[in-house]
Amino acid sequence: MRRWFCGVMMGVCVVLGHPMRADSIPASPPKQEVRAVWLSTLQGLDWPHRTARTAAEREAQQQSLREILDRLAEANFNTVFLQTRIRGDVIYRSGIEPISAVFTGKVGEWPGYDPLAFAVEECHKRGMECHAWFVTFPVGNSRQVRAQGARAVTRRQPKLCKQLRGEWYLDPGLPGTTDYLLALVKEVVSGYDIDGIHFDYIRYPENAKQFPDGAAYRASGRKKPLAEWRRENINRLVKRIYDEVKQMKPWVQVSSAPLGKYRPLPDRPGDGWTAYETVFQDPKQWFEQGAHDMVAPMMYYTDGHFYPYVEDWKSHSQDRLFVAGLGAYRLDPTEGDWPLEEVVRQVEYCREQGASGTAFFRSGHVLYNSKGLFKTLRDSLYRHPAQLPPLTWLNDSLPPTPEEIRVERIGDELHLSWRMPGEGEPDTIPAAHDVTYTVYYSLTDTIDSASPRSILATLVRGNHLYLPITAEIEQGFLFTVTASSRYHIESLPARETYYYLSKYPK
Repeated sequence: MRRWFCGVMMGVCVVLGHPMRADSIPASPPKQEVRAVWLSTLQGLDWPHRTARTAAEREAQQQSLREILDRLAEANFNTVFLQTRIRGDVIYRSGIEPISAVFTGKVGEWPGYDPLAFAVEECHKRGMECHAWFVTFPVGNSRQVRAQGARAVTRRQPKLCKQLRGEWYLDPGLPGTTDYLLALVKEVVSGYDIDGIHFDYIRYPENAKQFPDGAAYRASGRKKPLAEWRRENINRLVKRIYDEVKQMKPWVQVSSAPLGKYRPLPDRPGDGWTAYETVFQDPKQWFEQGAHDMVAPMMYYTDGHFYPYVEDWKSHSQDRLFVAGLGAYRLDPTEGDWPLEEVVRQVEYCREQGASGTAFFRSGHVLYNSKGLFKTLRDSLYRHPAQLPPLTWLNDSLPPTPEEIRVERIGDELHLSWRMPGEGEPDTIPAAHDVTYTVYYSLTDTIDSASPRSILATLVRGNHLYLPITAEIEQGFLFTVTASSRYHIESLPARETYYYLSKYPK
């Protein structure tokens, strides 16, 4: 069953009667897991590939993103980490930082549409969440900050910025840095229908021994060891942002991409370059203080540098979401020349260990089909749609069950529709944008809603599903629908509806 998406009434197009792809992996994928990519806007690495100054060029720029998302949807991805703050510049209408030059070729020049709003809408149309990816402390090299002119944070907030080896950073040890970053986050959370805030580079630079934060340390370190003080600076930032986001929109997830190894394991003391010791991240503490919903550590390694750390991350996750970040770029001959089998093995191992899913860096390396990665994901590892894992620590309330599933053939399409209890009555059901739907089907007289094989589509927004018919078949179908809240809590299934599809009038 191959999935297609269309924009008709915010609906989803799926093909009925199309031959199913052969299953090449014996075990069925899980019903619930995060399947994510990092989609980079830095220098247009993933999008946009070309700047746009005319209406036709803008449409081509937008169409390019639609095509990227179409392909991700074809492989049943359900989450996009979209780079929203780059290096002191952004991809949305901000009152604080300028819009990036990647859209028009000029920093601060509005491209004629809101890239973040457009991306969120297009992700949602295709049954995917969109999380705003923030590069946290780095604000650019000397060339980048010069291009930003008077709107560069180094010009507007010079006391917050420190330079190290030609790169500028916000200083995590200054309270003003937290205020500044929080203001950016609040702009995005309040102004856009995003599903999460995702932090990258929420750490000290790799050359942290030379980072010029001595004055801030002397002012507030209170004789603590420097490493402990630095970790506490980031911990406070994480907690404050988390609390503020939850006050605004409690369903918006807060996550980050720490280094791939938390701390050296007891039997691997020489592994080095760890989140805790090298760059002063303490994700274990973020989970323990209830200040994170998900981590997606950058686990771009193999063998003993990968597999033992999957178990370690899982043990620290406090039953929240641990999503392993996998290096799709490592398949490139110039970046490691990994065999495809290594990536397949990593995905399968993460499932075996109870990880919440996987995320690939970066989307381009997935869509290039390096060594057949995209095809393997689409046809095998991700061959069935997957729901997102429930966020029970935020809200575990069951949404109402949909009612009155109707199926109607219109030409070469089947049109499925349904309703929620009390639809049309004020204050009786969640707002339409707060509910998504999963549509299940069966060719037999029962539907196994616990199996991903039964899912036609999930994260459907709106109460319509369009199913193009591509073959002349005589077949009965059984359908049911569930509703899910923005916390991914699924309702009970609706009463099943049977429909017999025939080329002859019945």
